[in-house]
Amino acid sequence: MDKIEKVITRGVTNIIPGKKELEKLLGSGKKLNVYLGIDPTATRIHIGHGVPLRKLQEFVELGHNITFLIGDFTALIGDSSDKESERPILTYEQIQENFKTYKEQASKILDFSKVKVRYNSEWLKKLGFSDVVKLCQRFSVGDFVSRELIRKRLDSGTKVGLHEFLYPVMQGYDSYFLDTDIQIGGADQTFNMQAGRILQKDLRDKDSFVIVTGYLEGTDGRKMSKSWGNAIWISDSPDEMFGKVMSLHDNLILQYFINATNSSDEKIKEIEKRLKSGENPLNLKKELGFALVSEFYDKKQAERAQETFTKTFQKKAPEFNIKVSAGETLVKTIVPFATRESVSSAKELIKQNAVDVNGKTVTDTNYKPKVGDEIKVGGRTFLKVIK
Repeated sequence: MDKIEKVITRGVTNIIPGKKELEKLLGSGKKLNVYLGIDPTATRIHIGHGVPLRKLQEFVELGHNITFLIGDFTALIGDSSDKESERPILTYEQIQENFKTYKEQASKILDFSKVKVRYNSEWLKKLGFSDVVKLCQRFSVGDFVSRELIRKRLDSGTKVGLHEFLYPVMQGYDSYFLDTDIQIGGADQTFNMQAGRILQKDLRDKDSFVIVTGYLEGTDGRKMSKSWGNAIWISDSPDEMFGKVMSLHDNLILQYFINATNSSDEKIKEIEKRLKSGENPLNLKKELGFALVSEFYDKKQAERAQETFTKTFQKKAPEFNIKVSAGETLVKTIVPFATRESVSSAKELIKQNAVDVNGKTVTDTNYKPKVGDEIKVGGRTFLKVIK
């Protein structure tokens, strides 16, 4: 896979308006304006945030004009694209405080010596009311309220602030002001990034592109989020980072190798093949943890983290040999090991993809364990069915 193919394929879930069109543009040799924007709404970055950062770094390596945009002005509103309620409005002081550690963390992925850092307050605070009205005329209220989470809030009677309608307009103006060729962001940013395409086309008669990156599921199988406490933070210690990787659901191993590491295409194919062959996922998670810690720290610390995990946790992992009655379901089998030792708690574990059988996540609550099955409940309980 060449560099252009990699940049438009690996970890990418969508390209707007299309992959072929972008491939042609990238092959033209023209230096493109590429940007990624982040609102400094918290003090730490998790490796899920690192997915678009890695994509931005790939464009750095291709030699394009790269902007890392700090949304210090848009953060005053707060983007609710992936939230079921309004974001709390931050003060300027809070925003500045939050950003203090952002660059330090992001620099573990992104080479800032080859990147321009801009703040969107540079241009957004200069817009007058008439300017904002003219920008708003380019968009439809219907488009905004048709978004799934916004519609859900409206249908439930939950407040949707008028200021929230302005967020996509502001982000769209960022793209226009920077004369963007390519915007990078997660799926939750697609609507906002499309606003940038609209303004580029309407005001500059220029076609631009949106690259939607994949996202990382957290340690509990849900989207990685600071709100859910399931994140692996870039600032985690080597031991914490390695340990969290070892607690991942087995079905996330390949996703993490692709989106959270710089592993080669050959390594990715190897991991995929080994997973399909039925190799013990524990081996692969050790390699994943080692790769992750090596990239964010170094190989020596990765080796120490692996040794610590082996000494502290792996040797103490609870293992139980169990017998099951004929026809007994997986739910009944794991009840004694569920949090509340109840059927409902056992079912919840299965629904959360927290139960694996023979290295594969099982979501069927009616699955009937058989002799020889190896069952993992959560991150640290291992069962083996015996006669």
